[in-house]
Amino acid sequence: MAQDNDQLGLFSLDELRDSRSAVGPAAVPPEIAALAPRLPEGLRLGTSSWSFPGWQAIVYDRHASEAILAREGLAAYAAHPLLRTVSIDRAFYRPLVRDELRAYASAVPEDFRFLMKADRALTSPLDPEDDTRRAPNPRFLDARHAAELVETTLDGLGRKLGGLIFQFPPIPPNLVGGSEAFLEKLGVFLASLPKRCLYAVELRTPAFLGERYADLLEATGVAHCYNVHPAMAPLARQIAVVRPFQQPALVVRWMLGHAQAYRDAKARYDPFDRLVDEDTGIREIIARTVLDASLAERAAFVIANNKAEGSAPLTVFRLAERLASWRP
Repeated sequence: MAQDNDQLGLFSLDELRDSRSAVGPAAVPPEIAALAPRLPEGLRLGTSSWSFPGWQAIVYDRHASEAILAREGLAAYAAHPLLRTVSIDRAFYRPLVRDELRAYASAVPEDFRFLMKADRALTSPLDPEDDTRRAPNPRFLDARHAAELVETTLDGLGRKLGGLIFQFPPIPPNLVGGSEAFLEKLGVFLASLPKRCLYAVELRTPAFLGERYADLLEATGVAHCYNVHPAMAPLARQIAVVRPFQQPALVVRWMLGHAQAYRDAKARYDPFDRLVDEDTGIREIIARTVLDASLAERAAFVIANNKAEGSAPLTVFRLAERLASWRP
């Protein structure tokens, strides 16, 4: 579970309220700035977190520590014309309080939107706080806990919430009574959610991906989070099973190349200031999927991780270049 924990422990409420500016936005090259008006109107590109010192001269105007970027980097990040969303991944490990979320919302422009991971207590069948990883989790797919989370999130982020992502870990089907039993429980859970924002489900178990899963998403109005991760079915397979143009919105997270282990990728790519392993095939699939969603007049969120190709913002810029190449 440590692999998505880049934000954990970097933030405090007092730091978020500190108005001193220690970092600003990097100068944007004219050719990068020119891409923004050529992208589909409903598209928002962004990254997982924003607190990476290696993004100096890419996103930030100077070198700064993770702690400084955690408390002051968000405003500079959101000033970039191609970065119109960001994923709050640390909420997966610890639900955030209203004031933390309000501080985030106040740091970004009105048209910026956050994607936020839901508390892992909702999506893990085993208690994530249990060191043995054997104890059942009493809050797994608990509708009451989810409703409280949604209320807090909306109260904090307001209309700047783009969507709430329920990321499920790799789950052996027999741990939850088989695929059919899991999907039945998931359908009941999704149907119980307050109809107040966009929800997306991110699976890491290929066995759950099928017609029944696609049908329950359609029935509940919940999006599938298309994800590039070795634990999940290939992106092309996800697109074939769950049609993007039928989604309430397109949500894509490009997390980790299929030939990579998380720790190996982190060591290989650090400090995340250049593209190391470009994946033009995945980029092409995502770009075409975004255009399909645009033709269907669907909003689209695409999040890149540093472990996808080596540098999340540079991955975003390359994707934007590909999308802009198809538009006048």
